[in-house]
Amino acid sequence: MSAPLIVMITAAASGIGRTVAEAFATAGHRVFACDADARAVEEMSASNPTIAASRVDVTSPAEIEAWFASVKAEAGGLDVLINNAGIAGPTDRLENIAVERWQQCIDVCLNSQFLTGRCAIPLMKERGSGSIINLSSTAGLFGYGLRTPYAAAKWAVIGLTKSMAIELGDWNIRVNAICPGSVSGDRMDRVIAAEASMRATSAEEIRRGYTSGQSIKRFVEPREIADLCLFLSSPAASMISGQAIAIDGHTETYHL
Repeated sequence: MSAPLIVMITAAASGIGRTVAEAFATAGHRVFACDADARAVEEMSASNPTIAASRVDVTSPAEIEAWFASVKAEAGGLDVLINNAGIAGPTDRLENIAVERWQQCIDVCLNSQFLTGRCAIPLMKERGSGSIINLSSTAGLFGYGLRTPYAAAKWAVIGLTKSMAIELGDWNIRVNAICPGSVSGDRMDRVIAAEASMRATSAEEIRRGYTSGQSIKRFVEPREIADLCLFLSSPAASMISGQAIAIDGHTETYHL
């Protein structure tokens, strides 16, 4: 096995992020996780003592900078950054969305990746290598009716990713975006419930709609995203950069 990697993952005390963090820890890597939910951080620290978990608001430049400084002091550098933080944002037509809710979605889903990236890059340049993985979405490839703030942020993540890849190639730092389709879990259940309410239909009907346009008609499992993160962080992916990689069972017709 190659030397353990130093890995930082945002929003990693629950859901997809936790699955990714645990996968890296199980593979023998040194994992630093953060999350805005203090209770989830406490529970993760108790149940996964090999993962260093911290409460961090990813929309706060000061808190992000302090987190990176603490990891540098403890671990000495950084090999992998996984920008997993995101929120669903409002489910409504654009003209009905409050400015504050639009801004909150952009702050968490997009601006947080800028804040972490600007702190991660100097550490990776010092090492002369690195892998940055930004979580986008199939919404960033196709758009997403009734979820415009989310789609706008996720679309911008792809532009951010490709631009970072151009800037960082000389330092052997790879930057890629993962674009999941619908992922099994509590968050997707809440998204479906909100859309069902908006459309005055059943959650079951909405769920069927999400998979009807896919070649492989099921939701993505969080472990499948973790496996892709592990691959993109490995030497096997040493020439993969600037890519927006869908993991969605092949979306043929996007959910309407």
